[in-house]
Amino acid sequence: MQQRVQRLRQFRRDKVLVALGLPGAIALILFQYLPLLGNIIAFKDYQPYLGINDAPFVGLRNFSFLWDGNPEFLNALVNTLILTLVQAVFVFPIPLALALLLNSLAGERLKRLLQSVLYLPHFLSWVIVIAIFQQMLGNAGMLNTFLVQNDFPMIHIIGVPELFKALLTTQVIWKDAGWGTIIFLAALSQVDQEQYEASAVDGANARQRLWHITLPSLKGIFILLLILRLGDSLSVGFEQIILQQGPVGTDSSEVLDTWVYNNGIIGGDWGMSTAAGLVKSMVGVLLVIGANKLAHLFGEQGVYQK
Repeated sequence: MQQRVQRLRQFRRDKVLVALGLPGAIALILFQYLPLLGNIIAFKDYQPYLGINDAPFVGLRNFSFLWDGNPEFLNALVNTLILTLVQAVFVFPIPLALALLLNSLAGERLKRLLQSVLYLPHFLSWVIVIAIFQQMLGNAGMLNTFLVQNDFPMIHIIGVPELFKALLTTQVIWKDAGWGTIIFLAALSQVDQEQYEASAVDGANARQRLWHITLPSLKGIFILLLILRLGDSLSVGFEQIILQQGPVGTDSSEVLDTWVYNNGIIGGDWGMSTAAGLVKSMVGVLLVIGANKLAHLFGEQGVYQK
């Protein structure tokens, strides 16, 4: 009884905050959680004209790609894992390096100018980003026009299957590396400046201050972002890839997201595509839980507490 009275008092005290948060909570339930019920398609022979309720139940038949060795699925899985590894090595650390570089600049006006320039590509759609790369690196782009005019051989970058993964990685870095610095710069602003001053008095140089003060201060946020990235590790850019898939073919460009789209929306195999999407999501959840437990073992907070 006493707890009920206390909860009622808390609700009356926070009723304005509850009213402000209620629309967001409703939108979250309607557009994020209720659609999860549609995953039942993964266990049915779904056809749009039948509807979900009338579609026959087929058990785990739609998950057969997991044990039948479907070559198209295996090709998409291998390409996804390669892109995930490449982006983890070359894309993930770059925002940290840029944040450290910006933070080391003495001029506040120059720092703000560089930040604005680095943020801008994030607001461009993938259509515009790919068009820019076409204009710069395509066969009729600025680079090859310059080479031809100066009697040099052309360099084929766009539309070459062997270079497609490197091209995707470069586009991701150009578009999102600057935006990724925001969190690191916010974390750097919270580092106690007295530590730098005390270490400078003790004779520590810039490299020692970076190694013993700055990087340890960023360790927690770095691990947090890495765990969140693991949860999304099998999503490697659907829109970016589908827009450039035509010239290079599916052998080098098919990933899990495009395989789901090509089989489900284009091919009409809704059940198998939903099953593949469900498996991908489950793998992401397991990676987040596993990485979070690993972070706890090393004394870090991770995404959530124990």
